Amino acid sequence: MLRTLAVTEQGEFIENIPLHNLTEPSIQWFWVDFDCPTEEETKLLDSYFHFHPLAIEDCLHLLQRPKLDHYEDTHFFVLHAVDPSTLESDELNLFLGPRGIVSFHLNPSHEIEESWRRVKENAGSRKLDHYYIAYLILDKIVDNYFPTLYRIEDHMNDMEDREAKEKLQTLINEVYEIRTDLLRLRRTVIPMRDLLYRVINTDKIPGVREHIAYFIDIHDHLLKLTDMIESNREMTSDLRDSYDSIRSGRMNMIMKTLTVITTIFMPLTFIAGIYGMNFENMPELHTRWGYFTVLVVMAGLGIGMYIWFRRKGWFD
Repeated sequence: MLRTLAVTEQGEFIENIPLHNLTEPSIQWFWVDFDCPTEEETKLLDSYFHFHPLAIEDCLHLLQRPKLDHYEDTHFFVLHAVDPSTLESDELNLFLGPRGIVSFHLNPSHEIEESWRRVKENAGSRKLDHYYIAYLILDKIVDNYFPTLYRIEDHMNDMEDREAKEKLQTLINEVYEIRTDLLRLRRTVIPMRDLLYRVINTDKIPGVREHIAYFIDIHDHLLKLTDMIESNREMTSDLRDSYDSIRSGRMNMIMKTLTVITTIFMPLTFIAGIYGMNFENMPELHTRWGYFTVLVVMAGLGIGMYIWFRRKGWFD
């Protein structure tokens, strides 16, 4: 679907204006949104807007890192929105030119829809132009990172409350899942932070300077997100080390208990082995009370070793 929004020199908003009218002198700026475009609509990037072939190629090939490229008077943005349920990145492309902005996304974008709605609601605002629209889209994308990160933090806090109830291996598996989620989010947030740093420090996009405070605010949010992600990664490392220590401690206790039991049964097995030999000349075999005597000796030996080990603190 292809939709357009344009503003005239008189400040009049026109929605769904035909593309061929965008070049009229009365049009002050415009926004064209390629929402899940068809193949024919995608060809307009080249045939009508004449964008650089490399930029068009990046639009059609996903898994690009967030970046900013400059092509003559057009500036190409690759942005990543995050799906809160899966933490998968969804690519969104912007072409920012001197007279308008073009957004391109192969999947439905909640951020674009919200920005489109806000633009229509603030139609009479003087600060509203296509550079401010770029800010709105970036701001919506970055704001949607926070709920995802807060959900991860709530999960970690919930794990601390369940430590006494859940199995240790279950908690360890959840820690590794959280670290994987944080890594996915980190791969998106850090390149976006670097992109915003370039935006606020470049002189190649003159219109951004008029709204520089807004873009700096987005950069500050990304810095905060980066710190939160690193802090949570350190916390998961501490939790992982703590759980590993607890698991190692439990394993040591099990091995110590098995070692004590084995040590107690070693002399008993030795005695049983001796009297289990089938030699004829073994006087004890013909003693009336020999069997009961050996049992008493074995029981006394086992109890004596248990008491001695307990005094040594082997069961503490």
